Amino acid sequence: MITEALDSPATAADLTFAMVGVGLAVMLLTCAVLKRLARPLRQPAVMAEIAAGIALGPSLLGLLPGSPDRMLFPEDTRPLLSAVAQVGLLLFMFLLGWHTDPALLRTGARHAASVSLCALTLSFGCGVALAAILYGHHPPPAGEHIGFGVFALFLGTALAITAFPVLARILDEKKLTDTAVGSIALAAAAADDVLAWCLLALCTALATAGHPSEAAQTLVLAVAFVCLLAVLVRPLLAVAVRRATARGSRGELLAVVTAGIFLCSYATTWIGIHAIFGAFAFGVIMPRGSADALTASVRTSLEQSSSLLLPVFFVVTGIHVDLGALTGRGWLELAAMVALACAGKLVGTAVPARLGGMDRRDTVTLSLLMNTRGLTEIVVLSAGRSLGVIDGRIFTMGVLMALITTVPGGFVRDGGGAPRTPGTTKDRPRGPVPDGDRRPLRPPALRRWYGAGGR
Repeated sequence: MITEALDSPATAADLTFAMVGVGLAVMLLTCAVLKRLARPLRQPAVMAEIAAGIALGPSLLGLLPGSPDRMLFPEDTRPLLSAVAQVGLLLFMFLLGWHTDPALLRTGARHAASVSLCALTLSFGCGVALAAILYGHHPPPAGEHIGFGVFALFLGTALAITAFPVLARILDEKKLTDTAVGSIALAAAAADDVLAWCLLALCTALATAGHPSEAAQTLVLAVAFVCLLAVLVRPLLAVAVRRATARGSRGELLAVVTAGIFLCSYATTWIGIHAIFGAFAFGVIMPRGSADALTASVRTSLEQSSSLLLPVFFVVTGIHVDLGALTGRGWLELAAMVALACAGKLVGTAVPARLGGMDRRDTVTLSLLMNTRGLTEIVVLSAGRSLGVIDGRIFTMGVLMALITTVPGGFVRDGGGAPRTPGTTKDRPRGPVPDGDRRPLRPPALRRWYGAGGR
């Protein structure tokens, strides 16, 4: 330990912070290199960031003589690196909430609702089946008392999630946003994620409460918190945005928004649910319809900060992935997890899509897109690990499952969907959509999803 090696507390603290800087530098540089390598493979940035974390952890770097992973990331520095990572995560969750425009949920609502509900239900059922397989072989961490119900609820949620930001970025890159399949995918993924976050909030409340009455109290406080945001905070925030816009005070608005993110995160932590829900909820209630340059610049500043700090979160997450901890049974459990995760999403998406009149090619495209989990899955898994719901081996399997299920989405054909027009998608012409026939589907909030660096 660094602090054990030095007698002077000041010198020890200085060296600790210096090592934090070294760790951050190595993380960011490794991510930059792997992102460049990931582009020809058609993979989103998050894949490279998670791979960087796995490479810098015990699974690869730790296999070298002398355990260089522990020399590079000493125990004294890891809490500080985790704090930096959490800031990046909270900024991202706020932006995710801000980009979750209610108008998006109304786009292609009929088809999207059937796809979302069927995929979510079947995936959740597959998660419960997986929980029955894993529960007896993965006791909760020491000091935790997690019953099968909470464990099954968490795994059901983890398998039901869809990585909305990854999906949105893939659609944009493949020029599918102005197609029927793109419309349905965006709306269904948005609905999926909103429902999954609600399930995760319920799981968090049950996991942290020692008694059913405490869980009920947590849920009541959570509902009261959301109502307070909608009834009181949102109007006040709208006033603050108007006044800051009138004065042209970008710094003032940026400070108000950033403070709101951290205060809401603290509030949900105090209530008994994860801090990410506070940041996400604050993003959802952000005023919309404002296209002025000031609001856009504030959002851009937060996106840039998040894009710089969020890779740290994924690398810190990847450091906790230990492939060496998986035995023969562990690899079989991983295979079962991947199979059930894919079955739930692919079948749960394909059946309602085909019944709704979607042709075979668009059905395959939609199913692959809905099966992407990426960074959203990592956030869910990290929450489960911090709550003590899952152990390190399930966490490692979950991260690998997220990577495996996200890879195929990067190979979806460019322009593979039919033009968005009313009615069925069956028997529509293939090929590029004429400019006159294209209809913009993305609401303004989605058009700038992370620019060229979408996750």
